[in-house]
Amino acid sequence: MAEAFGWGLLAASSLVIGAVIALRFRISLRVIGLIMGFGAGVLISAVAFDLVDEAADVSSGQGAIIGGLFAGCAVFFGGDWLIDRLGGSERKHADGSQESGSPLAIVLGTVLDGIPESLVIGLTIVEGGAVGTAYLAAVFISNLPEAISSTAGLVASGWRTSRILWMWIAIALVSGLASLLGYSLFQDASPNTVAFVLTFAAGGILAMLAETMMPEAYEHGGKLVGIATTLGFAIAFGIHQLD
Repeated sequence: MAEAFGWGLLAASSLVIGAVIALRFRISLRVIGLIMGFGAGVLISAVAFDLVDEAADVSSGQGAIIGGLFAGCAVFFGGDWLIDRLGGSERKHADGSQESGSPLAIVLGTVLDGIPESLVIGLTIVEGGAVGTAYLAAVFISNLPEAISSTAGLVASGWRTSRILWMWIAIALVSGLASLLGYSLFQDASPNTVAFVLTFAAGGILAMLAETMMPEAYEHGGKLVGIATTLGFAIAFGIHQLD
């Protein structure tokens, strides 16, 4: 159990690292957009090869896979809609749009973005006896641009440095707990349940990418985002092949 928490915390620690980078260095919006595009490519690779492909290998049919994808998408959509109503719709914006948003909603929205990823880390330990290196690397890498973008926006909107850092530290701890939950809940799960959980995370991540991360990346990075996304996908796929 401690291992599951530790790996989840490690994967989420890049949120704090990304925040420190954004706080110490002035990064242009164009560069942030390209970094976010890279992170999106990493996550797309993780969804395809570490989540859906793995679910297809363990499932005895397609029902759990399709059901998980749409359930994850629906839960993210509903949660994101509620958080938008509470004032957290601009949480990933790097230009300071968060200024008019609710601090609590921004924090809750960021937690919502990361929970599906963390649950799977604990689940992979249950399934293989050790954390999936490729998936762990993908989550770690993709967290960096998210934290850089969000932190840049929070600074522009007037948040204090200490407040920003404590927010990311708290979210990293929550991610560790989510990994622990994934380990605890699914130790005796059937193959179809495992497939459902994997694709549930995949559906949530895909919805997050389409609704928040990729539009923001293209807005600031322009057409070069396509190259950055492809690069992120290729690197994550390479890591997966080596795992």
